[in-house]
Amino acid sequence: MSELLVDKSALLLGLSKYIEKGLINGNILIHRALLSELEKETRDGLISGEIALDEIEKVRKLSERYLFSVEIVGEPSSNVDNALREYCSQRDCSIVTADEIQKQICSYLGIKVVYLQPFEGSLSIEKFFDESTMSVHLKEDTIPKAKKGKPGNWQFVNLSNIPMSADEIKSLVGELINEIKYVKNSFIEIERKGSTIVQLGNYRVVITRPPLSDGWEVTITRPVTKKSLEDYNLPEKLIERLKERAEGILIAGSPGMGKTTFAQALAEYYMKLGKVVKTIESPRDMHLPPDITQYSKNYAEIGELHDILLLSRPDYTVYDEMRNDDDFRLYIDLRLAGIGMIGVVHATTPIDAIHRFLNRVDLGTIPGILDTVIFISEGTVKKVYSLDMTVKVPLGLREADLARPVVEIKDFLTDQVEYEIYVFGEQTMIVPVSKTKGGNSVENKIAKTVMDSIPGAEVKYENGEYVITIPKTEIGKFNRRLNSKLRKLEKKHGVRIRIRLGDSDEEV
Repeated sequence: MSELLVDKSALLLGLSKYIEKGLINGNILIHRALLSELEKETRDGLISGEIALDEIEKVRKLSERYLFSVEIVGEPSSNVDNALREYCSQRDCSIVTADEIQKQICSYLGIKVVYLQPFEGSLSIEKFFDESTMSVHLKEDTIPKAKKGKPGNWQFVNLSNIPMSADEIKSLVGELINEIKYVKNSFIEIERKGSTIVQLGNYRVVITRPPLSDGWEVTITRPVTKKSLEDYNLPEKLIERLKERAEGILIAGSPGMGKTTFAQALAEYYMKLGKVVKTIESPRDMHLPPDITQYSKNYAEIGELHDILLLSRPDYTVYDEMRNDDDFRLYIDLRLAGIGMIGVVHATTPIDAIHRFLNRVDLGTIPGILDTVIFISEGTVKKVYSLDMTVKVPLGLREADLARPVVEIKDFLTDQVEYEIYVFGEQTMIVPVSKTKGGNSVENKIAKTVMDSIPGAEVKYENGEYVITIPKTEIGKFNRRLNSKLRKLEKKHGVRIRIRLGDSDEEV
């Protein structure tokens, strides 16, 4: 029988399946250098090493059924591929590989090669997906499940009544890793001890295993819908803001609410306006036209993306999934350098997203870094904030000499101030001007108290205080009882209330 020396790529592709189908015939040789590498990878927690070792065990069991030998040969070496080629050259055996580069090198050196092609047909993971499936969740000894629907409106459903075993999940993981070489736009994004993140075409695959998790687990996600900015039916005022002024944009929302989908639509919108757009992703899972360059943070050295983007000078950079200090620092540096930035962060409320910047920058630079905050919920834009700097007495402080720089956070569509950011002592404060639910706002409470007695009165928030304007014809209705109620509201909410007569500045 012929002698076949296998490399790692052949094991990952599933050598045992080729033997069972009669496509590979011969005695199998396993080089000690390869075994040593797989042992090290497995001890380091790399999934590919464990899968390759499992495949050797499968081949060994098949040898008893199909009557071929499995022999351990050679000596350990730090350069595994070179050790395999040298051994084959000396022993005149064939290398079995699924690696195109290995095939080419062996051809140049005159070494016999058996090249394994992947079996035709769709990926086995595709059987879990239909047109409404957002993600598939597989874990050993549990029933496979899927999220079906759209962001903000989905259901968790069972895909089977039979739990998946660890061996079934390992086999699936092996196939996924092998298919990377054959599916366009596919790569291992991150491989750490106990976890691997793979981009496989449109699928993002997160793999975890013990000891990181309590069992083998695979989560596979894919975009269900692809939207353009027009699909969001945004107000014309916001469209103009994005087109003419917004350059420090923050897209916030809870996980699975459609933040990345909106960022993707915004990137394409700027591209169509003739802007140079690039993205920073970890992992790269946006599906964008070739005109938009997508960078992976995981493959870049420290400072590398900073240098690339400063030198290439894009008009806009989309930073997906900002999490740690390095992410925020890069966003801030690029924005201060004049590059338009679109950041995507997890946050349960839009104000929480702004909180993420407070301990990382000086108060005075915040409006220059962030000018527009867009909150996404259930796949739609629920709230838009704009940030502006002014000098004033903050809400709740009464003395004129307490005036200081204040960042006003306004509802962009109504121009109503909802929060103030200022430094008090050594602490940076975010103070709500009014609660967002209209019926409970301080302004509405004051207005209701006054208008119950004086229907023609008006209440406005001006320069850190609430100003009640009473028509001259109704001034007689302002009495001690109403004044007492207003002073109680003033004390309760820590605000200042001033009463003005008509259109003059005369106080009552």
